[in-house]
Amino acid sequence: MTSPEPTPFSTVLRTASAAEHEAAEGSAFMGHLLNGRLGVDAYAELSGQLWFVYRALEGRAAELAGHPVIGRFIDPALFRTEALEADLLHLRGAGWRDGLSALPATAAYAARLEELVETWPAGYLAHHYTRYLGDLSGGQIIRGIAEKTWGFERKGAGVHFYVFDQVTNPAAFKRDYRAKLDAAGLELDEVERRRVVEETKRAFGLNSALFADLDLRYPLSA
Repeated sequence: MTSPEPTPFSTVLRTASAAEHEAAEGSAFMGHLLNGRLGVDAYAELSGQLWFVYRALEGRAAELAGHPVIGRFIDPALFRTEALEADLLHLRGAGWRDGLSALPATAAYAARLEELVETWPAGYLAHHYTRYLGDLSGGQIIRGIAEKTWGFERKGAGVHFYVFDQVTNPAAFKRDYRAKLDAAGLELDEVERRRVVEETKRAFGLNSALFADLDLRYPLSA
């Protein structure tokens, strides 16, 4: 009797983190932002906080390019730091860095990313997966709403973060990415796979905490 085929690792990650993913997507801050109850300043602040996150995610990514498992995922076509800087220049002007500081949850998020680059590259993969596949999927909904709500031109200043100019076929790119995840899952032992699953849940939790801090900064009555 043949053994059943193992569940693809991409499916394992998606299924195991579904509750945490849903909680992040259902945050009060994002709900208010996407419903038009918050102004462009809140959108600019979100972009600023994400700048800290992506600077940590991408700042030392080149150091992982030679890693036997993680190296295949390091792709400059995905990098968002410069796109966020272009958006912040448009949203806040030439002095956009002045007064921009990481919220406590953002600082914790960035610190975790930097720690993983140093100590556990497989854990870094969990964050790479949650961030970039999210940007290529649900992030496109945010882009459309931002364009409509604040009058940003399509693929123009203010929404560069959500425009992947070097990803010509997002659907194919995501299929290829998931295939890479499945291959990586076969190369990790069972203990590492479980740890990556838990780190994926943590990644969504860190994202939720960032939104919670933003909600405190831009409170609205229910």
